Amino acid sequence: MGMFNRRSRTTDVQDGGAAVATLDVDPALAALTGDYVIDPAHSSIGFTVRHAMVTNVRGSFAEHEGTLHLDGTDPARSTAVIDVKIPSISTGIADRDAHLRSGDFFDADAFPLMTFRSTEARQLGGDAYRLTGELTIKDVTRPLSIDLEFTGSATDVYGSERVGFEGSAEILRSDWGLTWNAALEAGGVMVSDKVKLTFDISAIKQA
Repeated sequence: MGMFNRRSRTTDVQDGGAAVATLDVDPALAALTGDYVIDPAHSSIGFTVRHAMVTNVRGSFAEHEGTLHLDGTDPARSTAVIDVKIPSISTGIADRDAHLRSGDFFDADAFPLMTFRSTEARQLGGDAYRLTGELTIKDVTRPLSIDLEFTGSATDVYGSERVGFEGSAEILRSDWGLTWNAALEAGGVMVSDKVKLTFDISAIKQA
């Protein structure tokens, strides 16, 4: 059974002559309720995009920050805020990174942040969740759903309580105005419109 499962049971409480269903909350889950700060040193936010129709380019954003609020008695009330610093983008090739920071793509000087603000969280089953919210890139804000897996909780060697999540989402970059491309002689384009975003999050509970 997933950490975030809640079990329903029928009680003897009467409401107009009918039994009322109540919820048993896992005490371990309830104990996770609280506010968390994402640990950027042990988290990663990355992306994968098809290049020249034949291979994938992978990259990441080295600088990001965010907060989570987890509600262990009602996971649907959980929220997330993530800010990603666009100038920290890295694909392993300096010239390509500079192009991505330029006006052809992110225009990082004018729009240095990519932001996500959640509006809804729901359980899909077991430890699987879907976090829906608004993703802003440059001056465009559009809805985004991120599928997440709760990977566990632990107390680290410094006594901090941590939780972990892994997840991904797919977007069309053109929906956020990232439309630069180049045609290939053999047909197709240099950079795919579809981009996969990946999230590997470790967050520390706050006092």
